[in-house]
Amino acid sequence: MSSTRFPLTRRALLAAAGAAAAALALPALAHHGWTWAEDGNSELTGVIVAAKLGNPHGELTVEADGARWIVEVGQPWRNERAGLTDAMLAKGVKLTAVGHRHSDPKRRVFKAERILIDGKKYDLYPDRD
Repeated sequence: MSSTRFPLTRRALLAAAGAAAAALALPALAHHGWTWAEDGNSELTGVIVAAKLGNPHGELTVEADGARWIVEVGQPWRNERAGLTDAMLAKGVKLTAVGHRHSDPKRRVFKAERILIDGKKYDLYPDRD
């Protein structure tokens, strides 16, 4: 039996690897854009009841007006650059998130551009208004 029935060239392997990488990246790009969020800025004030920090971005569960919201904060490097530490985003901390609500009013998801804690502002996305 010959092992050359389906010879794979280097070009074919690179093309297959590139296609696989692109296919895997599409869900991440779709999730991490801003297209799902409303255009206008909003504020959400509440207390953190849970925090999941790390990559690809942090998520805080915030109790606000009797409802639980998922507040997306930045990647670890972005939070650090803004002056936020993990300890500041812990259970029991009261904060105000300024940013964008989900465009579907049934979804309680909020993308934070800045966070206010004890009157101090932390700009996660200083290039966004």
